[in-house]
Amino acid sequence: MTALTSRAASVPLTGWIGMALIALNLFLFLFGPMLAPYGQEDIVGVPFDPPQPGHPLGFDQNGRDMLSRLLYGAQTSIGISLAAVCLSFAIGVPLGILAAIRGGWLDLVLSRLVDTVMSIPVLISALVVLQALGSSLPVLIVTIACLDSTRVFRLARLVAQGINVMEYAEVARLRGEGLAWMIRREILPNVLPPLVAEFGMRFCFTFLFVAGLSFLGLGVQPPFADWGGMVRDNQQGILYGLYAPLFPAAAIALVTIGVNLTVDWMLSGRTTVQGDNR
Repeated sequence: MTALTSRAASVPLTGWIGMALIALNLFLFLFGPMLAPYGQEDIVGVPFDPPQPGHPLGFDQNGRDMLSRLLYGAQTSIGISLAAVCLSFAIGVPLGILAAIRGGWLDLVLSRLVDTVMSIPVLISALVVLQALGSSLPVLIVTIACLDSTRVFRLARLVAQGINVMEYAEVARLRGEGLAWMIRREILPNVLPPLVAEFGMRFCFTFLFVAGLSFLGLGVQPPFADWGGMVRDNQQGILYGLYAPLFPAAAIALVTIGVNLTVDWMLSGRTTVQGDNR
């Protein structure tokens, strides 16, 4: 109990704020549609009407309840980003570790392929693919995951290369341990901390990227509600002093701030521990 209390006391205020924001958004991701008083496409009022009883955030450009749209959008925006990041790590981490351990022609081919993909701006690559294949949810997730997996590959490869030349890894190879054993017992436990932090940052970048694509009209398509698309749909309200586009923009900002604060705390904590060990 004392250890838990001491550990909780060591978390800075920014860390608690970040974790609280993440917990809130995870709750909305899981239960948002159940809490929504109306359907995401139900027209229940006059376009851009101000807040009123039963509609605390007012209405969007089509007269739909803004609160309901935000709650539905939480599941879409966070779900797509989370699925894309998980898939990018499922692709990038195994290939990066394998390239680092095997080396030779496999490392050369994979590294040059990754360099080629990364030489093209991500936005341009995504726009080309989505224009050609459409903006369905599976295409959107796979496209973003494949483009993002190049960054994950480079980090996993770099960290695994450093571990692969350590003395304990050399000893394991001299004992005759196989590739699977090396990855499971020597590489993965040591690459996990930086990859966990990278997962948070990748989610943040992907979340903003999905919102940007939706704002451009190439992301999530109707009838699904998502926060980036809601900013685009309601942007004309700014000209008339209305707050409709600010609600989804604030939701995007809170997710980003929460993830950044939590990752910063994790990284600072890890640096402190490493410094103490030295």
